[in-house]
Amino acid sequence: MSASVLFDVPGPKARARNRVYGILSTVAVLGLVAFVVYRLDDTGQFQGELWNIYEYSSTQRQILDGLRTTVETFAIAAALSVVLGVVLTAARLSDHKPVRWIGVVAVEAFRAMPLLIMIFLLWAAVFTSDPMWALVIGLTLYNGSVQSEIFRSGINALPKGQGEAAYALGLRKTQVMTSVLVPQAVRTMLPSIISQLVVTLKDTSLGYIIVYEELLFVGKRFAEQRPPVNGVYAFIPMVIVFGSIYILLCMALSSVATWVERRTKRSRKGTPPPMAAPGAAVMAGPGLGAPGATGAPGTDGPNTG
Repeated sequence: MSASVLFDVPGPKARARNRVYGILSTVAVLGLVAFVVYRLDDTGQFQGELWNIYEYSSTQRQILDGLRTTVETFAIAAALSVVLGVVLTAARLSDHKPVRWIGVVAVEAFRAMPLLIMIFLLWAAVFTSDPMWALVIGLTLYNGSVQSEIFRSGINALPKGQGEAAYALGLRKTQVMTSVLVPQAVRTMLPSIISQLVVTLKDTSLGYIIVYEELLFVGKRFAEQRPPVNGVYAFIPMVIVFGSIYILLCMALSSVATWVERRTKRSRKGTPPPMAAPGAAVMAGPGLGAPGATGAPGTDGPNTG
C-alpha cells in the first residue's frame, strides 16, 4: 500500500469517523429535501391544476421558442465577449502607455458596473426598439472584461523564459504572443473561460427585465397569466420547470468544455516516437551482420577462417 506524500493514510478510527460523518451528512441532506417537499405539498404547489398547462402543445411550443431565443442570444454574446476579451487583453499588455491605460479603464469600468444596470441603461438609452441587442451588448461588455482578466492572468502566469527565448530568436511581440504565449496559456485558461461562458448563459435570464422574450420571460408570463388555484399561484412550478431547463443547458455546456479539455490534453501529448523492438541491439551485435563489427561479412575486420 502506497501513501501520499501530502497526507497520511487514515487509520481505522479515522475511516470509521469519516463514515459516520458521511452518514450524518447524507441524513441531513435527505432531511432537508424531505422538508422542502413537505412544505411545497403543504402549500398546495403539487396540485395537478398548476401543472396542467405544461401538457399543452402551445405551451411547449412557446417554451421551445424561448429556449431558441436564449441559445441564440448566448451564442452571440459568448462570441463577442471572447473577442472583446482578446482586444482588451492586447490593450492591457501593450507597450504603449496610453493604450494600456485605455484597456485598464475599460476593464475596470465594465467589470465594476452591475450587469442589470448596464443592460437596463442600454435598453432605455440606446436600444429602445430592440431589447435583444441591449442584452447582448450588456453581456458582452461585462463578460468580455472578465474574460480579459482571465486571458491576462493566464499569459502572465507563463514562465518568463518562454517569451525571452522567442525574442532571442528575433520574433516580434505580435509573433511571440500569437505563436508562443497564447497557445500555451489557452490550455491552462480553458476551464476558467468555460466557467465564465456558463455565467454568460445564466445571465441571459436578465433579459426579462427589459421585456425580452427569452426563456425566463416566457416562464414568468405563464405564472402571471395563469389564474390561482385555491389561492396558489403557479410560480413554484414555473421555477422548477424552467430552472431544470437552465440546469440542463449549463450541464451540456460543461460537458462540451470537458470534451474540449480532453482533446487539448490529448493533442498536447502527441504521438510518442517509435520504440526499438526488444533484442534489436543484440541482433545488431558483433558477428551477426552489424556494419563495422569485427569479423562480420563485408567488413575490414580480421578473417578468423
